Amino acid sequence: MIFRQLFDPLSSTYTYLIGCEETGKAILIDPVVATLDRDVLELNKYGLTLEYAIDTHIHADHITSALELKKRLGSKIANPIIDRLPCADIYLEEDKPLTIGGIQLISLHTPGHTPGHFSYLINNQVFTGDSLLVDGCGRTDFQNGSAEQLYNSIHQKLFSLPDDYLVYPGHDYQSRFVSTIAQEKRRNPRLGADRKIEEFIAIMDNLNLPYPKFIDYAVPGNKMCGVCPTNLPDNLESYCGNILESIQG
Repeated sequence: MIFRQLFDPLSSTYTYLIGCEETGKAILIDPVVATLDRDVLELNKYGLTLEYAIDTHIHADHITSALELKKRLGSKIANPIIDRLPCADIYLEEDKPLTIGGIQLISLHTPGHTPGHFSYLINNQVFTGDSLLVDGCGRTDFQNGSAEQLYNSIHQKLFSLPDDYLVYPGHDYQSRFVSTIAQEKRRNPRLGADRKIEEFIAIMDNLNLPYPKFIDYAVPGNKMCGVCPTNLPDNLESYCGNILESIQG
């Protein structure tokens, strides 16, 4: 299996390129429109054909490149069934694995950050999006988030995976790349060490984080599988990169 962990420094987003060496088929998990050209170059570098662009949820901090990848490469868009986005080509569901060449992707519904959030399991790797982060977790104070749901998702689904499974988060802000289920169960300051649900809800209710600066543009654009708005303020244009200048933009 070909595996590449790619990073967008603007939104601190990890994109994951996973390819089947035998068939040359590939997927991208959580691709970012501002790094579209980089991801296409990575696919070409390994001689891969993109089958699916897959998002873990409707993002609030960047625009997905799923639609632009479809236009450029003819790939399909796969999204969690909970959100029922009309622009998706297929919906991902629990108990219905997606096969890409010799790769099998298993979907896990892990709501809490958003109601439709999914994590994805490939072999011993779990791609947790904005649910479980390294020594942290995603916010629950917008997009109908729920601290109670997130706690249950992580404890009942993610923490029930084998301890040696690798955790690949959707973001990191301190140059950390990977964790393990055992590590997060033991030392995650919000969720580990047998922390009770009441304690977790209190922590999340008192984070007092600022309103996301890109959310009012990202959420509508991502509900259309990656449409950059035309009315972006100058200080936010870099979030869409050269797509703003594209004929297809």
